[in-house]
Amino acid sequence: MKNSILFLFLFLFSLAIKGQNYVSNITSYEVYKSLKGKPLSDKFSNIESVKIVYDIRSNKLYYFNSTLISHHYQFATDYLGYDKDLNVFNAENYSNKELGREYLLGNLNHIKGTDKWIFELSVSDHMPIALIEKIFSLVQQTTFIGNTLRFYLNDREKTELFHQGKFKIPCITSEFIFSQLKYQEVASGNCIGILKEYKIKDLNLNKPKEDEIIILDGTPETLPNVKGIIVNELQTPLSHLVILGKNRKIPIMAYTLVFSDAKIKSLLNKKVELEIAVDTFYIKETSKKIKPINSSKKRTLIADTTVTGLVDLSKINKKGVEYIGSKAQNLSYLIAIAKDSTFKVPENAYAIPFYYYNRHIHNKTILPLINELIKNPNKDSIQWINIQLDRIRKAIKKAPIDPNLIAALNQKLSSQKKFKNFRFRSSTNAEDIEGFNGAGLYESKTGIVGDSIKSFEKAIKQVWASVWNESSYWEREIFGIDQSNIAMGVLVHRSFPDELANGVVITTNLFRKEFNGITVNIQKGENSVVKPNKGEVCEQFTAYDLNLFGTKNRNLDVDYISNSTLNDNKPLLSISEINNLYKACKTIETKINQYWNKFNKKPVDIEFKIVGENRALYIKQARVFND
Repeated sequence: MKNSILFLFLFLFSLAIKGQNYVSNITSYEVYKSLKGKPLSDKFSNIESVKIVYDIRSNKLYYFNSTLISHHYQFATDYLGYDKDLNVFNAENYSNKELGREYLLGNLNHIKGTDKWIFELSVSDHMPIALIEKIFSLVQQTTFIGNTLRFYLNDREKTELFHQGKFKIPCITSEFIFSQLKYQEVASGNCIGILKEYKIKDLNLNKPKEDEIIILDGTPETLPNVKGIIVNELQTPLSHLVILGKNRKIPIMAYTLVFSDAKIKSLLNKKVELEIAVDTFYIKETSKKIKPINSSKKRTLIADTTVTGLVDLSKINKKGVEYIGSKAQNLSYLIAIAKDSTFKVPENAYAIPFYYYNRHIHNKTILPLINELIKNPNKDSIQWINIQLDRIRKAIKKAPIDPNLIAALNQKLSSQKKFKNFRFRSSTNAEDIEGFNGAGLYESKTGIVGDSIKSFEKAIKQVWASVWNESSYWEREIFGIDQSNIAMGVLVHRSFPDELANGVVITTNLFRKEFNGITVNIQKGENSVVKPNKGEVCEQFTAYDLNLFGTKNRNLDVDYISNSTLNDNKPLLSISEINNLYKACKTIETKINQYWNKFNKKPVDIEFKIVGENRALYIKQARVFND
């Protein structure tokens, strides 16, 4: 009887809570749960949030239903009688002054599965410290959380004030949140397949099947052709796994506890349905049918192999994509854009057209191997195919190169005295194209003027051979690309032995798409952002151009996700450098879309470097971002 009464009470209590659009106190997690919605940004997975408004004049605090009421402004107008427009609201209530404010605005965040509670302001809110501490204290007093609450230093301004000892409340940075995360959405979606476990080291010999959802003990070099992927380590937003996964449009998630999760263990070798969302995932056994992978028609690529000689990229070549590839052609566009901009591009830039690769592989020791692979009498044997690919690569590296090509390179690159080291980079007709990113599939190598070990010849042949890497071959197979008309151009420019930092920019805000901005991953020195070493975390942030106050020459609002573990968790870029990077990337986005003849401007994937004592900004690559 007592249990029945208790159950009825809890049921009625939950109904009462669900009917409320706001409360003045959060007395339990059940109350919090009834009000929670999405956080300010999707930069962290597995976070839930409740929005807060403190009415200064009436001295009242409101926790409102963040699913039904999406923004603070909406709550102020619909429930508190605010009658001014949004621009006035923003200017008054996000300023760095107390005078003129009617409200204090914030968010109460919770990291799911933990007892970690975080108070956060919008990155554009420059609330004075006294007011921050006031609303923080009110949240402590009016919730069951109490002294476990922490204030999140989500921008540079607040972090610097904290290091100056200005705050009297407990504070945390992004690293604290990042370290608590156990789950991360890499590519959202839904799939059905047989759940299987694999070791990364065994993938070359033990190929997963197309109807499987696989669990991996790390990040794979090559993305298997499967229904879905679960890895046990968190990813940077712009890693090759993320880019290739989005390009492939398969659900991918990171879950650090995947190998100890009892539910997942119980589902191994069973048919399951997996749904991956920003804040959580769902997995269950199912009887639903596994959808077959649509066998797409062969995609035939354009390859003009008639153009000879080195192609000077300081001039935009008509139809250059057809004979030097998109990567080289896009650098040619960047060189033109840079003439009136604040960034630099790699000097001494040339392209080796498809002609030389095509001529090289027609050697009698190479072409029969390629033809044998394409006719593929052992199409079901991953082992045979990978052995054949290795044979092709070795044959390409062993065959003599056209001496006229090396002579032309020496003439162009040895005549200038400033640079001795040159980077040779892939520029195939199967990368950086619409619908096929090709991130990380091919190789880049360094050649040094007059060096017998790191010779131009060796660098070129290594890049050519990477056409037949396992990763590049299998990715092209999945996308139905005709392997018989693949062609490799080579992009050549001076290398950067003095780079201080390198990074990737996407010219859109990946985490708050309603706001204009850029998403940046950057790492110290030449350490990779897209293929980081185990345990390395790069600096990740979004830069917003909100300009709520109409201020000229203002700094951008920068929202950090993490700082570089290789730089003592300190920012790698100054505010002025971030402003310059933003300006350069937005200029590129506008102008390169015009070169691409895109009428609807598409986001651009940009690679950059910070170089030398003067910390010059170099843009080395731009391509369409296939999201």
